[in-house]
Amino acid sequence: MSGAPDELQRAVEATLFAAEEPMTVDALAGHLGDADPAEVRAALHALAGQYSGRGIELVERGRRWHFQTAPDLAHLLRREREQVRRLSRAATEVLAIVAYHEPVSRAEIESIRGVQTSSGTLDVLMETGWVRVAGRREVPGRPVIYATTPDFLQHFGLESRRDLPGIDELRAAGLLDPVDQAYDALVATDEGEGDSPAVPGQAPEG
Repeated sequence: MSGAPDELQRAVEATLFAAEEPMTVDALAGHLGDADPAEVRAALHALAGQYSGRGIELVERGRRWHFQTAPDLAHLLRREREQVRRLSRAATEVLAIVAYHEPVSRAEIESIRGVQTSSGTLDVLMETGWVRVAGRREVPGRPVIYATTPDFLQHFGLESRRDLPGIDELRAAGLLDPVDQAYDALVATDEGEGDSPAVPGQAPEG
């Protein structure tokens, strides 16, 4: 196979470089004059192979494609500034619950956490662009349900929710708070009742 990209690959490459946000295959195909989505996808995979191992990479996150700095070089571009998105413990817990249980309602979030969740916490997560309203549950009262967004996957470097770490991985990495050792008891209780296990972190919201 020739190392030189064909015209479609060049057009896809130029479009993604100029795009303000990641693009889906269908969006790229439409932008390029109703190109064949299958050919656009083939061009994307070819470009991803050409950029593999270079300073920037072409990656797919949540079915959207974009260029990013190679992970091992990210430290070269970091600036000495505070991270804008600082989440409270409550917001972090809610984000984890949404990611692992979506689509999920506010009442279901509160059931898992064991405490009430303020609307402000969900508002913060939606303002970050990591959580979205995903519709309504078809039960009495039709509560709003929430899910994560492609921006959530992109920010945390996940191709899909299947890449979320499991509880054993989190425990092995030391990412579970020692005060959450009661988690094991919660899991045992939930298994006995046929419910889903709770997400670690049961501190009251405040």
